[in-house]
Amino acid sequence: MANLFLVAGALRLRRDPRLLKLPPYISLLCIIVGVAWLLMLPQNEYSRRTYISENALLPGQVHTYFGGSDQNVFRAYKHEVDALVGKTNVEVNDGLEEILKSVGLKAGRQNFTYTSSGNVHAGENIYAILQAPRGDATEAIVLVAAWKNVKDEHNKRGVALLLTLARYFRRWSLWSKDIILVVTPDSLAGPQAWVDAYHDAHDTRHIDSLPLKSGALQGAIAIDYTQETRFHSVHIVYDGINGQLPNLDLINSVVNIAGGQMGIGVSTQEMWSHSDSYEDRLRTMLRGMMKQGLGMASGPHSSFIPYHVDAITLQPYGEGWQDEMAMGRVIEGTFRSLNNLLEHLHQSFFFYLLMHKDRFVSIGTYLPSAMLIAANFTIISIALWVKSGQAGEVEKPKADEKDKAIAEKGPADVLLTVATERDIYLPLALVACCQFLGVLPFYIFNHLPEGMHTPIFAGFTVLNVALPHLISHLLSAKFRPTAQQYSLMQSFSLLLLGMFLSSLATLNFSLSLMVGLLSSPLSFVRAWPGSPAARWACTAVLNLVAPTAVLAMWSAYWWGASMGVGSIGEVLREAAFGWRVWGMYTSVVVWGVWWPAWLVGAVVVLGRPGSEMAEKGEKKLR
Repeated sequence: MANLFLVAGALRLRRDPRLLKLPPYISLLCIIVGVAWLLMLPQNEYSRRTYISENALLPGQVHTYFGGSDQNVFRAYKHEVDALVGKTNVEVNDGLEEILKSVGLKAGRQNFTYTSSGNVHAGENIYAILQAPRGDATEAIVLVAAWKNVKDEHNKRGVALLLTLARYFRRWSLWSKDIILVVTPDSLAGPQAWVDAYHDAHDTRHIDSLPLKSGALQGAIAIDYTQETRFHSVHIVYDGINGQLPNLDLINSVVNIAGGQMGIGVSTQEMWSHSDSYEDRLRTMLRGMMKQGLGMASGPHSSFIPYHVDAITLQPYGEGWQDEMAMGRVIEGTFRSLNNLLEHLHQSFFFYLLMHKDRFVSIGTYLPSAMLIAANFTIISIALWVKSGQAGEVEKPKADEKDKAIAEKGPADVLLTVATERDIYLPLALVACCQFLGVLPFYIFNHLPEGMHTPIFAGFTVLNVALPHLISHLLSAKFRPTAQQYSLMQSFSLLLLGMFLSSLATLNFSLSLMVGLLSSPLSFVRAWPGSPAARWACTAVLNLVAPTAVLAMWSAYWWGASMGVGSIGEVLREAAFGWRVWGMYTSVVVWGVWWPAWLVGAVVVLGRPGSEMAEKGEKKLR
């Protein structure tokens, strides 16, 4: 009998209309807790100190010998590199090839051509392989120095240091892995072409195959050394394409070698001075999340990470007493550690947020933040689905004595809901059309010629404001959707959004979190058939958080100081280049996930659902 009472109470509770008032509050609570969770991460209670997981690395345990007479060699190579500045890519490689061959290394060249936004990105890579005296050419470590860094500055000291280290490494017989030395004309297209060709994943129509190869790549270090004076500290750049990160052991090894053994300061995320306070930790973490969310390459190392090759870029900075020999010893110590590996780095973390060179948060700690924000869309979606199946409220029929006894054990409600059939075809068709409609801006902005991005984006922004009105007017004129159908439109759209973001959170946590926060108003918008003021207010709010508005405001903030009014064009060109060269999927998420959900939400707000009874009456009159 007790079980009967429980079942009856559960059934009555399930049909209680008051339950449908809770999901918006639960959804808001998920968003608040998700943001609060993120803000608590920099505290000591929720973050951990870094540590070396792979014992074979032994960072800082060997004595480095780079220095002394090697400084004279560096100066000689620096003089030869200075003489190559201003020459063509082929002439520069001719000079570098002579130097590499004089050291006794085999050199190879590779031509590549990329086309993006009407621009041709072409060049020639040059590389050499130092064969390990104690190896069998099954594993290799890569040292990269781009001729120009990501800021288009000449990396003269970086190339000279690479040549000096090549000569220095050649004298040692302790290497068990081959060392590949790569010089690319730039830091973005050249490394990608070389890595693609090394793994036979290139398009042979535009990228040449490599004439020389070694074994599996175990790690890569890129040198970005443009500073002509002595430096104070080393900046570690580790952000990869699509938010991918190198194994944390590689970063910890460099921190241990540079900071512990060499006494050189180390920083990350351009935090030139870090007090290890909560504010600095939070700022470092948010900077890393912003770069991870954008998914762009931050240096030559970024092209290696998608191939499971752990890589970082080292940048000297600041005014101090450290010279190029100190930088060389850091690289030597790192290569000596990588040379000890018996297998790929795998014991430490690949998903983490760094907030200090000695402190991090792992995925198990920060992932609930994005998952909670993604869950709020699913909660509202389920609530809208349940509500759409209820026709309304009716008075509860009189019960006999036995039913009264059961009712006393359950909720004392006087109203029950009546189920109704759902008309899902129109909502499904609209949501599907909006999803496929995202292909248009994605294709257009990735194939526009140079100089057309800004005016086309301005026109699309105007169209984006008018498009929900046009779709809403078309729906009202042709199909006259009911309130149930508008609820189902929003339900299906939010269900897809929650599913996409929860899946994306495991791949690119930062991108999922940013899109989720910017899309959070979609959980609370509704159709306002009897309140024009509320309808227009919600429309204005949605237009402020539209993808086009956010892109325009973000580009003005990010590039506005240096690029001026046309900065949005630079953002779109970078996105097109990233999709074409790196396979960066940020634009796919923007136009294929975020924008369709926003469009459906705007259509729902502008909708004017008609009464089903009125529709039936009109049909009878006809």
